[in-house]
Amino acid sequence: MRGRARTLWTAAPGLDRRMLAYTVGDDPHWDARLLRWDVLGSLGHVEGLRAARLLSGAEHRRLRAGLRAALAAVERGRLRIGPAHEDVHSAVEDWLTRRLPGVGERLHTGRSRNDQVACDLRLYLKDALLSLHEEALELAEALLAFAARHRTALWPGYTHQRRAMPSSAGLWALAFAEGLIDTAEALPAVWAAVDRSPLGSAAGYGVPLPLRREVSARALGFAGPEHAVSAVQNGRGKLEAAVLFWCTQLGHETGKLAQDVVLLSGEEFGFVVVPPGLATGSSIMPHKRNPDLFELTRARAALVEGDLAAVLHLKGKLPSGYHRDFQLLKEPLFRGLDRTREMLAMLAHAVPRLGVDRRRAAAALAGGTLATDEVMRRVERGLAFRLAYREVAEAVRRGEPLPEPSRAALLARRRATGNLGNLGLPAVRARLQRARRWAARERRRFAAAMARLAGPGRRGR
Repeated sequence: MRGRARTLWTAAPGLDRRMLAYTVGDDPHWDARLLRWDVLGSLGHVEGLRAARLLSGAEHRRLRAGLRAALAAVERGRLRIGPAHEDVHSAVEDWLTRRLPGVGERLHTGRSRNDQVACDLRLYLKDALLSLHEEALELAEALLAFAARHRTALWPGYTHQRRAMPSSAGLWALAFAEGLIDTAEALPAVWAAVDRSPLGSAAGYGVPLPLRREVSARALGFAGPEHAVSAVQNGRGKLEAAVLFWCTQLGHETGKLAQDVVLLSGEEFGFVVVPPGLATGSSIMPHKRNPDLFELTRARAALVEGDLAAVLHLKGKLPSGYHRDFQLLKEPLFRGLDRTREMLAMLAHAVPRLGVDRRRAAAALAGGTLATDEVMRRVERGLAFRLAYREVAEAVRRGEPLPEPSRAALLARRRATGNLGNLGLPAVRARLQRARRWAARERRRFAAAMARLAGPGRRGR
């Protein structure tokens, strides 16, 4: 660290500078994401201090005006975490106290950096999760449009990586769309944990002041305070893990989708067509068109699981209370959120550009893929299932050709809900719209609280 470190704690005489640099680490780099949320969190905090009569009316007005000016400075790039700052909190408080000497120092009343950073992170996560939720639904919508375009494009479904029964490009895309919507619908459970204010818990044991925790929670748009003050620090890592687990579920869909595109677009299959604009080339083999974006999506999905594992290992088996280990939770959390966002955005861009080679896909249905259809045809004519199964199995063993129903017949025989001939896209779109309405309500509630704190004519987001 260059210059004299500005900390929010009293440095001991002869403080070891290498030790300080080691403990600060790359926290300022990650904390840069929290600048605006630290200012907004502080604006909510001063509302609670005023309600508790720990600030006079004049002090409250000056601090609120100063923090709103700080928010504007963040937006203009004039308030940054400098090389001498230990973290985001010291940068904001240093900026404020230099402009409001004697009053700025009162900002930290009744607060620890422990509940302060927990508040910053929850505000950041509310914004980030709502954005990821919308991006997941954008990808789901792109997949539903793909399913509608290709609902009659038949190809084999696979089990054990062997041809099993007829499927379609439409059913394939629909399954991924529904998987993404399933995950989107799970966000409210994570949201309930994020939507609780940690302010007033301080270092995990409260403070001997008449704080009005409900006031600051309401000012910040939280549903309420985290009830037990000790639960805030005990929950560090648990909240990050819940968020990253939700991201890994999105990664399950994006990674599997990407792997399928890599496989099904290969020469041996050729069912999916990746356009030249979405493929890369080889430096030595002029014929190559490589699905790099899908391979890297597959890899990023794996890395998000690694980010989750890092959080689980960091938080695991720590005793109650605050530990400096928690500082290192930010990197895997932010990294995992970034990777999830990149995957969703790239696939939402790519999926509408994918094509289907219907001729090659349909040709792959020949042979054993239609065996089960023949079994069921005989069952409908009155034969017992086990007998029909044995008859068809024997015919396949002898290499006898099986009847090949037309595409229309294959679809007509699969009219059950969610099947090849009845994808039921309107019902799935209705679920998507319900998920969007939930997110829109929460976004309005959150944005309104941030806008009130930011002041007239300003946006808090």
